Amino acid sequence: MAEEIRLTSPRITSPRLTSLAHGGGCGCKLAPSVLRDILATMPVSAPFANLMVGTETSDDAAVWRLNDEQALVATTDFFMPVVDDPFEFGRIAATNALSDIYAMGATPILALAIVGMPVGVMPVDMIRQILVGGASVCAKAGVPVAGGHSIDSKEPIYGLVALGLVHPDKLLTNRTGRAGDVLILTKPLGVGIYSAALKQDRLDNAGYAALIASTTKLNTLGMRLSEIAGVHALTDVTGFGLLGHTLEMARGAGLAAEIDASAVPLLPGVEALARDGVRTGAATRNWESYGEAVAVPAGFESWRRDLLCDPQTSGGLLIAVDAAAVSSVLAMARDTGFADAAPIGRLIAGNPRIVIQSA
Repeated sequence: MAEEIRLTSPRITSPRLTSLAHGGGCGCKLAPSVLRDILATMPVSAPFANLMVGTETSDDAAVWRLNDEQALVATTDFFMPVVDDPFEFGRIAATNALSDIYAMGATPILALAIVGMPVGVMPVDMIRQILVGGASVCAKAGVPVAGGHSIDSKEPIYGLVALGLVHPDKLLTNRTGRAGDVLILTKPLGVGIYSAALKQDRLDNAGYAALIASTTKLNTLGMRLSEIAGVHALTDVTGFGLLGHTLEMARGAGLAAEIDASAVPLLPGVEALARDGVRTGAATRNWESYGEAVAVPAGFESWRRDLLCDPQTSGGLLIAVDAAAVSSVLAMARDTGFADAAPIGRLIAGNPRIVIQSA
């Protein structure tokens, strides 16, 4: 891997980045129901024989077969600031964009920067720090930022086009789960609640450190999961929350899913913040988009529901794996630094929906 790029000049933190945007991170995404309505009229990609994954599913990236040994994985992801530190914003956005490549079981090879900044409002050096932050993550992943495009925009926007390679037989999608598969989540939830608390000046230093550590941790585990024969499906948990991305996996496989709410790992202090009413507007929009497909137990508290719908910027991987291979996946996850990886549910026969269980 290339040597990590480091920032040498002092970081500029004025104006406050999050004050320049109406939303932040993956909470900026269109609601799932709105996105489905838009994509419903898109033409099918059936005439393109080499297109292995297109818009017909809700997968994390497009995939084009190059030959018998290689397939090109392509994605783009960008958003507005989730934190005020420009360098960290760049790191978070780049980590999030590369995650879509890892979530297909692929290895990233190239990135292009997507930059929209309010020139004249933000100092030039602040914009530069965002780009340096993103480039530092790409360098850590062994990926060059080889170009991109920039515009003058009303709100700060940053992200990447990311390209990767995978053997066609080792491609992992979100729609190939099997009944009986155990669902494993590799990162704890709560990034959206952290970001809401940050805007309200209710996030302490420990919470901020946990936010940065989680959102800048590359999902490199995804490149290795095809080594385990029992891994059947893969996605990452981002703007639609755990329930939204689990539902996409269930619909893709034509199965139902059970989620044990008590088994879902949470970032430190998130439960207390959620109990105290801290949440994002995106969590509410997410529930309104897919709540009719989720069965909740009697007396299920609204704060628990908010956590399961919480938009995760640069969230963890959601893995569907044969029960016999769960220990192998957990061992690989922990070997690669995902100490909080945990089984949280399973796929079962039935019409696509989610059944929440709670202790």
